Amino acid sequence: MTNVNKILVSFDLDYTLIYNSQGIVNSFNYALNKYNLPPKKPNEIEKMIGEPLDHMFSEFSSMDPTILSSAFREFYSRKGIFQSQLIPGVQNILKMLKKHKFQLGVITSKKQEIAEQIIRYLKIRDYFEYVIGETPERKTLGKLDPSLKAIISNKFPEHQVIVVGDHPKDAKLSNNLECFFIGVLTGHYGKEELKKEKPNNSIVVNSVNEISIDLIKNLLKKRKLK
Repeated sequence: MTNVNKILVSFDLDYTLIYNSQGIVNSFNYALNKYNLPPKKPNEIEKMIGEPLDHMFSEFSSMDPTILSSAFREFYSRKGIFQSQLIPGVQNILKMLKKHKFQLGVITSKKQEIAEQIIRYLKIRDYFEYVIGETPERKTLGKLDPSLKAIISNKFPEHQVIVVGDHPKDAKLSNNLECFFIGVLTGHYGKEELKKEKPNNSIVVNSVNEISIDLIKNLLKKRKLK
């Protein structure tokens, strides 16, 4: 049974809270170049951000994607992380939600230790109760790993949960968690694409800057999840 006073907001990272396309593109092409593969245009890479890294490389090369992913992380951990920046206004939104006693977390397709490094570098780690990313146990399915539902429900019993993200997989995550969804348009997907995955119990806004206490409470009141 949920408690109306207990609310958990779980954010995606890339294109939801941060812009890191420069670091990702540079790291991606570093990996390709290391193995004498042709570089890709930024827009080709950017539109796939949010997918597991191995999957991204498998779309562009027949080479073992785990080798390319390893090269990517080699560059990313040294330079790419530090090319991240917060989307303007994000810190104010996080501060406002914490002030109203909301619990906050991050679920990302990034490797968990990398995600931790980024949010510490950007000085927003203290806002979050958890950061969940790719681990050896959660590699193939990423955000759609069924174990995430048990992790969230066990850690936050009785909470009403909202997923916030820019990617259709964030909408699918909200379906798996049987919770509400707020889509944001700061990534590469439009309103129709986000609503297609989650037509009910969802809303799409231009950015996290449009999230307010009233918007969240009105969303939670819309109707009970089945």
